[in-house]
Amino acid sequence: MTLNVPPAIAKIAPDGNLTPRQKRQFLIQMALRRVKPGTGSAPEFMRERTAMYDWPDLREILDGIDWVIIGGVATRVYMPERLTKDLDILVRKRDGEEVIERLKKAGYKLVSRLAVPGYLLRSREGVDLDVLFGDYPWLEEALAHPEKDPAGYPAIGLPFLVILKLAANRGRDLSDLYILLGWAEEEPLNQVRELVARYLPAEKDDLESIIFIGQHEQKDSPDWDK
Repeated sequence: MTLNVPPAIAKIAPDGNLTPRQKRQFLIQMALRRVKPGTGSAPEFMRERTAMYDWPDLREILDGIDWVIIGGVATRVYMPERLTKDLDILVRKRDGEEVIERLKKAGYKLVSRLAVPGYLLRSREGVDLDVLFGDYPWLEEALAHPEKDPAGYPAIGLPFLVILKLAANRGRDLSDLYILLGWAEEEPLNQVRELVARYLPAEKDDLESIIFIGQHEQKDSPDWDK
């Protein structure tokens, strides 16, 4: 299928092939032009933390191995829970083989390799589980300081989740970042800024724009009383 390249994108990439960073900056600039106060969601709702979706409990299976939930399920630690199609976990690359073997013994079926180092498995109940093998410079710090999600499962800390979502750079990730950062308190925001400055220094300006958009959207609409 041949796609017509819109003029706004053609100015940046005539062939329409935006780099991941160009794509994110294009979406940020578009959001900055269109952002208005008010998200339409009550602050009480935005601060709710739930575990309504029943994901597999891997704590016993992976006992003695460090792991954390990442991806969409991890966001429920920091924002209202949303539906996602699978559970993503991150482990050390050197632990990957043992993790897969333990999961297989527990009844998980190996389905395929992932596009990144790791594998897709499926539980007997049909739940998809992505196991990512990490080799990041910040991985030990992240595994040593997990957060607990509303179900008590280990989830990746906010600064590391932001790093992953900035790197993934999909539309869903950018949408999550507006909420994750827009509703975060100042101390966690400063921790995010410190980690991004350390590991993704070229993304500092984009980070501040995302924070601004997220915070601006939660303000009361000036038209509410009219």
